[in-house]
Amino acid sequence: MIRAAVVGATGIVGQQFLVALKGHPWIAVKSLAASERSAGQSYRKAITDPATGAVRWFCDESPAEDVMDLPVVNATELSTKDIDLVFSAIESGPAKTLEPQYAAEVPVISTASAFRYEDDVPILIPGINPGHARLLATQRKRRGWKGFVTPNPNCTTIGLAVTLKPLYDAFGLSSVIMTSMQSMSGAGRSPGVIGLDILDNVIPFIPGEEEKVQKETQKILGALEGDAIRPAPFVVSCSCSRVCVLEGHTEAVFASTRKPCDPASAAGAMRAYDGGLVGLPSAPEHLIHVSDDPFRPQPRLDRDNEGGMATTVGRIRQDAALPNGIKYVLVSHNTKMGAARGAVLEAEMLIRDGYIG
Repeated sequence: MIRAAVVGATGIVGQQFLVALKGHPWIAVKSLAASERSAGQSYRKAITDPATGAVRWFCDESPAEDVMDLPVVNATELSTKDIDLVFSAIESGPAKTLEPQYAAEVPVISTASAFRYEDDVPILIPGINPGHARLLATQRKRRGWKGFVTPNPNCTTIGLAVTLKPLYDAFGLSSVIMTSMQSMSGAGRSPGVIGLDILDNVIPFIPGEEEKVQKETQKILGALEGDAIRPAPFVVSCSCSRVCVLEGHTEAVFASTRKPCDPASAAGAMRAYDGGLVGLPSAPEHLIHVSDDPFRPQPRLDRDNEGGMATTVGRIRQDAALPNGIKYVLVSHNTKMGAARGAVLEAEMLIRDGYIG
């Protein structure tokens, strides 16, 4: 059994990790860490408001009861002596300092963006670019670490990269244009999206989001050559907005393929795509679901397909404005596949492939 620590355990993403790891057959939560404010308390006490007794628990599912009585330590003082793996759910600022501290001894799987764009750091999506994990040996050697840091992609990137992969493999890609309609939960609770700002409204700007998606998509679908990843050669252009939806990111994608591709062929490539995830406990049976219903996908109806781990695609059509143009709509669960559950799936892949354990 892999012994894991969750850092940032009292926040919403940390709580999602505890839900994703509840009863896990390969990984057991042994340590919890958070800010100095929560340190020295049991987890139960750390997430309970002392004034009102209200429990600050943000997930629909409850955590394992034995986690509630674990002590919370200061994240700056977490010992890696008795753990095999760290799940990091902290902000990028502290992650830049703390994650290398942990990685000096053990692997770190992070939801932060702090190291995503470093040359020796792969951005892994199980079933999409598992071969990039070979770069971890370079990272360890360069940095003198026993462990490594590997971050999740941005939650908006995941659905896009997953659906582009079979098209890129089968037909090649010249350019990709994407417009996102992202859920409120993607903003977190602090600073978050103010209810009266998002109600009856669309927020047309998410700082840094478009640049992240563009850069990460090219890195994820790029080729590992020696000790570096050569970004995929197609252009990615995004426009990202926030809409009044609780969970699930919707994206309208316009792709120009190098080889001719009709809608039936695009749908067939997506349906047939096999990511090689058989046997991983958190893996969906199919990474991509393709719907023939012209009114799907919808976040309320499709975000929880296969426990929120599948990306659902619909409205695949020809696009006359682009050479060999194909357009479609996708829905991906931003707080499941796009956050903690996706990171747990990544850990499972790395355990299976011998990088952790």
